[in-house]
Amino acid sequence: MSHTPGDPIQIGTEHLTVLGQEHRAPLAHVECFDAPPDVALVRFRTEEVSSRCPVTGQPDLSTVLIEYRPDRRCVESKSLKLYLWSFRDRAVFAEALAAEIAAEIDRSARPRHVRVTLTQRPRGGITIEAVAERGRAREP
Repeated sequence: MSHTPGDPIQIGTEHLTVLGQEHRAPLAHVECFDAPPDVALVRFRTEEVSSRCPVTGQPDLSTVLIEYRPDRRCVESKSLKLYLWSFRDRAVFAEALAAEIAAEIDRSARPRHVRVTLTQRPRGGITIEAVAERGRAREP
């Protein structure tokens, strides 16, 4: 996509089904839009991801940092929020959750590289930090 400095960047959004719509349910996948030129790195951070411990069923609360180097597509943030909501009632280990989120970003946006850092709040005095990476380059 070529772009002349000073001209507005046109991003097509007509294919997005969540943005601008009322949506009251989690999503199974994120939505993407064409990446603007010259975007080298995108970061999303949330402290509101919840899941359940697969052994005890107790709630696990996590901070998630998603960093990716876009190629042709970017992740739309409202769909990401609704995708992360889908884990609320899921029983999943922190490591598997980080890997699953990285796989979804890789599958949907096809970035050059994605890194997901999930930090689970302490229970029993232990904080868990899991990092999952996919893509060609290893450092975002």
